[in-house]
Amino acid sequence: MQKLSAGRRHAVTLTLNGREVRGEAEPRMLLSDFLRHELAATGTHVGCEHGVCGACTVVIDGAPARACLALAVQTDGAEVRTVEGLSPDGGRTLSVLQESFREHHGLQCGFCTPGILMSLDSFLREQPDADEDALKDMLSGHLCRCTGYITIIKAAVHAQRRLKEERAHA
Repeated sequence: MQKLSAGRRHAVTLTLNGREVRGEAEPRMLLSDFLRHELAATGTHVGCEHGVCGACTVVIDGAPARACLALAVQTDGAEVRTVEGLSPDGGRTLSVLQESFREHHGLQCGFCTPGILMSLDSFLREQPDADEDALKDMLSGHLCRCTGYITIIKAAVHAQRRLKEERAHA
């Protein structure tokens, strides 16, 4: 295991949205700052910096995680997905989840949206048949000050239905 020296920058190589990338980070640099400032993945938003609001949620090695609670050096060698990686074709079209949020006005200011989308994407992959109460429970880990959550829940339920239809036709 590499010994990390405070104040000294260390190479961090990870797979970001399917593409290997490399940057440098001091041992105490948060993953959220590394993504935004070193790798220009600015879709990851930084809200509370305490892991409470969920705006910075990304997926690390298949599991949702708060990027403000992870250190960049901890993700060396990891696979990280951000909201930029949700599009099925590199950003030319929206994912089913993103399209549902657009159709059902699941966002207003949009600040919380990337983190919610990342959590929902993981949740719906793991629990495709979750009921609305389970969706609401999962969403309780995210703070949204604009929507009142009603349109977010409608969008999530609609996306869940569309994803089930796609699986049935595959």
